[in-house]
Amino acid sequence: MSSPVTVGFAGIGRMGLPMARNLLAAGFPLTVFNRTEERCQPLLDAGAKLATNPAELARASEVVVTMVADGEAARSLIAGPEGILEGAEPDLVLLEMSTIGPTAARELAALAFERGIWMVDAPVSGSTSVAEAAALTVMAGGEADAYERALPVLRAMSKAQFHLGPSGSGAAMKLALNLMIASTTHALSEALVLAESAGIERGEAYRVVAESAVASPFVGYKETAFLDPDGVPTAFALDLMRKDLALALELGERAGIPMLAASAAAEAMTLAAGLEGGDEDLVRVADALRRVAAGDETGEEAQ
Repeated sequence: MSSPVTVGFAGIGRMGLPMARNLLAAGFPLTVFNRTEERCQPLLDAGAKLATNPAELARASEVVVTMVADGEAARSLIAGPEGILEGAEPDLVLLEMSTIGPTAARELAALAFERGIWMVDAPVSGSTSVAEAAALTVMAGGEADAYERALPVLRAMSKAQFHLGPSGSGAAMKLALNLMIASTTHALSEALVLAESAGIERGEAYRVVAESAVASPFVGYKETAFLDPDGVPTAFALDLMRKDLALALELGERAGIPMLAASAAAEAMTLAAGLEGGDEDLVRVADALRRVAAGDETGEEAQ
């Protein structure tokens, strides 16, 4: 039986930590890197090794996973000084799993290809709890052979994997999916606040939605967060969704698509970020609507 491939993981944040833990649990030799080293400590305690920079991470790995906040962070990590491309050996597979959009994904894939590196854009769908359960959904774009080589690594972190086409395909699908998450959050928030304004108790209103024709897994697992937002950690921050919607709107504009739902959701996320704080979860859209309805709009406008 062949030995598992050596894996590097860069970006030990809210999603990256449980994803990397699952790689260790699956038996992959793991090296990790994060700008704030102390975030790596739980993984080091579990047997991972620490790289002092992305180039060192790449030298120690056959497959490298990156999971960061945005395209700028991904570019710095991959193509910056002491970046992954600087240390990577030819034929390394780079799994870029952040939400950066197809334009950035294709640009980085082209830079990687010049170095003999295969980049697969492979963003995921799922919250932190889904990541902890290794039940994410992977949307991948890139060369089929590179995807197949990385598939055991992806399977250790996810329940479903889809290879959707050439470079940028996974990144585009992730924007489409996040548009639906944002629009669902927006619509559900308005529905709840509207029901409450008619005297219907919030929990009862939510249960009706959860048992109706518009019920979905998303509605089910967000119930606790919508009903008790102060008691649940942030799963998807408003500012991150605002970034994703901006990318989706840009993609839609290039394709000539009227992005009406995306525009409305972006406005709702911006309102909530301004009134509730950009680091708060998407469910705070409902709280922002309640504040506006009550005439309390004292939050600072989001930039």
